[in-house]
Amino acid sequence: MTSGGSPLLSVRAEARQLVAPDYAVVDGLIEHTARSKVEAMRSVTDSLDRLTAGLAALGAVPFDEGAGRRPLTWSAYSSTTHEELYHDKETRRMERTGQVTATVALRVTVRDLDRLDDLSGVLAAQPGLNVHGVTWHVDWDNPAWPQVRAAAISAAIGKARDYAAALGGALHHIEHVADAGLLGGDAVAYQPLHMTARAMSASAAGPGTPTLNPVPQELIATIDARFRTTGVSLPEI
Repeated sequence: MTSGGSPLLSVRAEARQLVAPDYAVVDGLIEHTARSKVEAMRSVTDSLDRLTAGLAALGAVPFDEGAGRRPLTWSAYSSTTHEELYHDKETRRMERTGQVTATVALRVTVRDLDRLDDLSGVLAAQPGLNVHGVTWHVDWDNPAWPQVRAAAISAAIGKARDYAAALGGALHHIEHVADAGLLGGDAVAYQPLHMTARAMSASAAGPGTPTLNPVPQELIATIDARFRTTGVSLPEI
């Protein structure tokens, strides 16, 4: 109850909408094992050069601060080497094999989803590449966001009207609308649900080849709202 005797109703409501993803991110690792560190790194570098040449043929560019929302970008963002080990059953210790493994972590971002089949073919042609996973994403400014947020507000109004009617009153006007938690309580914000498609099983193109089939993304808008009411009274129980 506030000054003037007009009660406030506070509600939380949400809306959901499935939309096509705006882009996909493919994460993988190029890995080679050889008798020396130099040889292993040379093999990894050669594989990376072949892969990036294949990506360039599709129009891919290296990802940097100027890449923006280019249709296809790639980034080789870290490299490591380590001695190969095996578990000796007799000594029960990890022993060196005498070989060295070199790896390069790779990320490919594709926004031109019409090129997914071509990209899958380029990735499948690289025997040293292991794809760990494919994630699908929606941009923060996707045109569906205003729609789902407006739907959340409509849901809040409907919910508040139900409460007011149950008390024999009606809504007078809206006092506040905010992201969930900003009017007090827990902070549950709206977030897109990222679907992840793993690519570790065999496909028609061979083991470990990603199947790049777009996965619809669920946008979720959750809001808190407060409404001023009129004619509200406690019902007799």
